[in-house]
Amino acid sequence: MTLTAAVVAVGDELLLGDTVNTNASWLGGELARVGVQVVASVMVGDDLARMAVALRRALEDAEVVVVTGGLGPTSDDITREAVAAAAGVELVRDPDLVQELKDRFAAYGYPMPADVLKQADVPVGGSPLHNPVGSAPGLRLEIAGRLLYALPGPPYELQAVMAVVLDELRARSASSLHTRTVHTSGLGEPAVAEVIGQGVAVPEGVALAYLAGGGVVRVRFTGSDDTVVRRLADRAAELLGEHAWGRDDERLDEVVHRELAARGATVAVAESLTGGLLGAALSRMPGSSATFRGSLVVYATDLKESLAGVPGPLLASAGAVSAETAGALAIGARERLGATYGIGATGVAGPTEQEGQPVGTVHLAVSGPGDAVVRSLRVPGDRDRVRLLTVSAALDLLRKQLVLDRVVL
Repeated sequence: MTLTAAVVAVGDELLLGDTVNTNASWLGGELARVGVQVVASVMVGDDLARMAVALRRALEDAEVVVVTGGLGPTSDDITREAVAAAAGVELVRDPDLVQELKDRFAAYGYPMPADVLKQADVPVGGSPLHNPVGSAPGLRLEIAGRLLYALPGPPYELQAVMAVVLDELRARSASSLHTRTVHTSGLGEPAVAEVIGQGVAVPEGVALAYLAGGGVVRVRFTGSDDTVVRRLADRAAELLGEHAWGRDDERLDEVVHRELAARGATVAVAESLTGGLLGAALSRMPGSSATFRGSLVVYATDLKESLAGVPGPLLASAGAVSAETAGALAIGARERLGATYGIGATGVAGPTEQEGQPVGTVHLAVSGPGDAVVRSLRVPGDRDRVRLLTVSAALDLLRKQLVLDRVVL
């Protein structure tokens, strides 16, 4: 039987929107991999009474409760007190943790504030969880047959401490959930769902989910039989054809670099509205210098001519925001930076129209050994979203061209 879990994220900063709760999504995926199903996930502010109520409710909802945040040394870090209140026990100071904290600060050469020692407080009956990358240890406590883990909030600390928790839960879980994900671009969520709905028969016991964001739609199958979910993912990828570009944890930039490396090819960029974001995406992967030559950020119109080599008469006749200019930018990037492929990107990110073209107008081009391709599109959203979706569309356009060239050339 699959263990159930509830996640409780602590902190006023989460409720106020100052910090995005990325920990919850990461925990959901990691817990599923060891056969633990998250059945509830909540956020609660830095209020002792509300935190204790949230923890008691979570302990009623699930066999395992994972709390994140509030284990630091400041006055608003009160997760230890809330855990003790939920369990109906006192906090006691652990002398071994006190010494560990003193040794850590001494090794760093920093004086240790007295408040840091509150991180050595442990609920009666509980035990600390070693934090290899930070000063705040986690906590483990069994309450009425249910397990509660309190973990640090910073993601890198959470993930480091959670490694031990996952090992314990993997040993306790009688089953294991398997997840297979297919990544797609170029189709909206409804269109992807239509393709899957018409061609994939999802058996009982398998959960199907569609996750859209950043110009990518992910099709996720989750079940106890890895062979079954893998077969479903294979069928989905087959039906989605050229729109399916990756699996599981793959990123679009990684797929592009893999295709480039397989051909011994390189890419360069001349980008306008994205302001360097496309170059940043192509340089994200370690080792990307083998296939990414560089980016010309030609935001001003005159730089499109002087740096990227877009002909002045073309700019005068077609305008800076046009399919023709995108094509010339792609050629300029390829020739001037000595790459096999060039990407050109221009458009209107907003907040106002430009050259009579509305916000969200995007022109992209890829120039390479084969036929050049130009794509014009409209993308929704505000300035940040338009720029993000442009990056995704540009990478996908290059990916498709690389696949086509691999077949044709």
